[in-house]
Amino acid sequence: MKIGIDVFGCNHARSGVGSYLLNILSNLPLEKDISIELFGPELDRYTYNSENELPFISLPIADNLTIQRNWHRRKIRKFLKKRKYDLVLFPAPDYVIPKKYKHKNVIVVNTTITQVLKSEKKRYIRQMKKGFQHATKIIAASEYIKQDLINHGISSKKIVIIQNGIDHKLFFPTLNYAEDIVQINPFAIKRPYFIYATRLSEEGKNHLSLIKAFEIFKTNTGFSHRLVIAGDFANPEYVEKIQRMVVNSNFASDIFLLGYFPHESLPKLFAGAEAFIFPSDIEGVGLPVLEAMACGIPVLCSNKGALKEVAGDAPKYFNSADVFEIADLMQDVIENPKMREKMVAKGQKYAAGFDWQITANKTLELIKNLISFK
Repeated sequence: MKIGIDVFGCNHARSGVGSYLLNILSNLPLEKDISIELFGPELDRYTYNSENELPFISLPIADNLTIQRNWHRRKIRKFLKKRKYDLVLFPAPDYVIPKKYKHKNVIVVNTTITQVLKSEKKRYIRQMKKGFQHATKIIAASEYIKQDLINHGISSKKIVIIQNGIDHKLFFPTLNYAEDIVQINPFAIKRPYFIYATRLSEEGKNHLSLIKAFEIFKTNTGFSHRLVIAGDFANPEYVEKIQRMVVNSNFASDIFLLGYFPHESLPKLFAGAEAFIFPSDIEGVGLPVLEAMACGIPVLCSNKGALKEVAGDAPKYFNSADVFEIADLMQDVIENPKMREKMVAKGQKYAAGFDWQITANKTLELIKNLISFK
């Protein structure tokens, strides 16, 4: 069996889908009768090979989304035929996807089509919809994503739910974190602080609402807490709005925008925080919520998207449009140690059920069954 994996659109492992692919490949069980080959830009030759050294086919295609989409529309079928794959895995369909296939394929969906449609050009929307319709199988990371696919006319028979996992070697509780400064080069962050980690990509991430809530929290309590926002500056216009709001805030000196933060450094950043706050309304998964719970800190998050499905009853939920509700929960999680203790214990127990090894095994089993089925 020869499996091809398309790494185009995975943002060089600096996004959720890139992290997904990195974790899947690190946990895939290697079997003698299965050959796995990656293909993508030369820039990613070593990005996804930290654990299992897999063959990589470098393609001379510019690191430009429009050019990569054109290649997937016009030339990928010839390439796949030449490589003689039995099946191809596409982990980033909201960025790049063929509109037709001659090979068996599996598409992995970690966000909703509804969300993609809000920002994409009509031409790619047509390409993406055809790609989904002609897919052999679609892996949805949550029931929420599955229902969204069905609402857009995708047959439920094509969709299989396989939840994402957590790297428990990386994300685990740090007991008695006593340092006043969290030192993660090049940053030195003074505690106490709240943390929000996600890409700064669009309005639905609700960074602006969180900053307003933080200002209310600071005004009401006078506490010394800071707000730390970590995430790739993915959308310059949105980032500019956030930066402008921070600069104009009465508490500007207590708000930190870190930009892109290496995934392997997040556990230390999480462990030093008083709480993880996740106000996004648009998550098809919301994996950072589970990673924060695994690190042993309480989580406050939006009641929208897939978050309630994915995170269970461990977090305290809020309406992200109600900045006063968010501010009140920020105060409660600091002033109520018994509530905090229960949240931490419940979160750790719940997050323990998510493991990338399970995700990788289920994904490989699906692929093997599809290849074997004539």
